[in-house]
Amino acid sequence: MEQMELESILLPGVDPKRPIVIAGPCSAESEEQVMETAHGLASKGIKIFRAGIWKPRTKPGGFEGIGVIGLPWLKKVKEETGMYVATEVATKDHVFEALKAGIDILWIGARTSANPFAVQEIADALKGVDIPVLIKNPVNPDLELWIGAFQRLYGAGIKRLGAIHRGFSSYDKKIYRNLPLWHIPIELRRRMPNLPIFCDPSHIGGKRELIAPLCQQAMDLNFDGLIIESHRDPDAAWSDAAQQITPDVLDYVLNLLVIRDSTQTTENLSELRKQIDGIDEQLLELLAKRMRVSREIGVYKKEHNMPILQAPRYSEILEKRSDMGSQMDLNPEFIKEILKEIHEESVRQQMIIMNEE
Repeated sequence: MEQMELESILLPGVDPKRPIVIAGPCSAESEEQVMETAHGLASKGIKIFRAGIWKPRTKPGGFEGIGVIGLPWLKKVKEETGMYVATEVATKDHVFEALKAGIDILWIGARTSANPFAVQEIADALKGVDIPVLIKNPVNPDLELWIGAFQRLYGAGIKRLGAIHRGFSSYDKKIYRNLPLWHIPIELRRRMPNLPIFCDPSHIGGKRELIAPLCQQAMDLNFDGLIIESHRDPDAAWSDAAQQITPDVLDYVLNLLVIRDSTQTTENLSELRKQIDGIDEQLLELLAKRMRVSREIGVYKKEHNMPILQAPRYSEILEKRSDMGSQMDLNPEFIKEILKEIHEESVRQQMIIMNEE
């Protein structure tokens, strides 16, 4: 993929040190609520205030945001606290109103980023505008769709882009509201190394007690910033009450964070990485050898008119290898997932043999 020539999303007066923090309520509910929360956050050193003006909800009937009447409240936050302000946009009309109100940072939500038509509409509305735009991952775990959203904005001339990792929806019951699936933002960083990535622990966790550990995980993965929902009275919030924290609690969480040096500082680490490189080479060699044997098995099955899939044998391998992995302090589910992928490739290799003339 052609690398985008991105520009810094940092605004004057915002400390570039990790984490860059954006905080504020899920929704702007009243002028009093917005101003009290903003002053509380400003007193803790937060420089960027977030609040939802329009709230796309899963079902009708819920609180869908206060609308444009809340934008003057954000202007007042800027005037009284000196904070920058950010809000979510989902349509070209939202973009128009937000720009008219002097909003400093826009973000595109997970439901919107999943819709290329909506993203393109926003991109077209932002042509000729120099403003930072953050894009949340789509609700579904589709990295290409996420990257496509950045490409649409970049194609419209927006070069101050950033990503928000808010987790991925799942039907199953789980610890998290949205599964972190950390490998997806890690791959995004590999594909777009100059793109700043923010973590949204509020939406990943869905519970305020999960915010602190998720923030630490994001920092350990070298994320650039955090976007956290903070409310003056979280339990009384009109939306997402369970995942919001007070400015005081936010300050406590941030002060507990351990920000590790992202640069290599010891020769020991270099040596350990060399060992990892060598082990990876051995793994690849063993996988190549295994596939060669799989192809030989494919030849045998073809010559003896045997079906490729031997279900009892496959089940036996999964159980035995996962048990062996447990004895080596390896997660048995991890071993099963690896073996499933290896088996799928083995079957593919044998099918090639079967279909050869």
